[in-house]
Amino acid sequence: MKIAIMATGAVGGYFGGKLALAGHDVTFIARDAHGDAIRKNGLRVDSVKGDFVIENVQVTDNPSTVGPVDIILFAVKLWATKEAAELCRPMVGPNTLVIPLQNGVDALAVVSGVLGAEHVGGGIAKISAVIAEPGMISHVSDFASIEFAEANSQPSTRTTNFQAACTEAGFDAVIATDIVKSLWLKFVFLAALSGITTVARNPVGPIIESEEGINAFRSCMSETVRVGQKLGVALSDETAERVLKFVKSLPPTMKASQLGDLELGNRLEAPWLTGAVCRMGRELGIETPVNDAIYAVLRPFVNGSDCA
Repeated sequence: MKIAIMATGAVGGYFGGKLALAGHDVTFIARDAHGDAIRKNGLRVDSVKGDFVIENVQVTDNPSTVGPVDIILFAVKLWATKEAAELCRPMVGPNTLVIPLQNGVDALAVVSGVLGAEHVGGGIAKISAVIAEPGMISHVSDFASIEFAEANSQPSTRTTNFQAACTEAGFDAVIATDIVKSLWLKFVFLAALSGITTVARNPVGPIIESEEGINAFRSCMSETVRVGQKLGVALSDETAERVLKFVKSLPPTMKASQLGDLELGNRLEAPWLTGAVCRMGRELGIETPVNDAIYAVLRPFVNGSDCA
């Protein structure tokens, strides 16, 4: 398959690298020092599942030179969604499927508004990885999989063919039966994990040692579930408790990447995670006091600042 990675961060770099290693025609969109390092030394992936290097990489900072592709794995930071979608236009042909692998629940609508609903599906990446240095991805979790589907969750040749390519590349890929529900299940978890670990400036372990910490997670997730239910998402009343059980099973050192961004003084995705829960709650008339409190603390840092 002909595949474009927009863009080559930790998520796009890992899955794109695996697809390229399997022999697929993969072009990586990357710029600045990261793009230069990939161009010079190849794309290096340091993974708990086995290190690898993709040499002679097709890498560019200009998507207009790529031409139409079969699949675009769309994995940019949330604040860059609309701008990056605009840059994808030259890569979208009649049968192209764009699969956002971003956090939050807004990407499908935003990208569809730019590229057309017929070209955009939904997607979820389950992986913990970072850019360790320019040109090098560090994959630190023992899991690496994606879940995706057409926007209407109906079977298609596009999704079946891409699933086969992922299987060939050696990572799990599931075609969702209800991609909107799947996106919201991750959102319930991630909005809480990102918000609470970032506010606490600690991984999950020390937080859930106390009843107060467990209750904070429960309340935060319950608010998000009520917002989703009001929007018609098929979330049961037991969703928050099931996700809380998963939180309790996490390694104590687990923390959201947003905490790392805060510590580095980088921009935060909070407006599209915790902030989105607050915004949708207001619009729907649902109170979200725990998320409001978390977002009030994070809001001064969303554009990046030195937190040392």
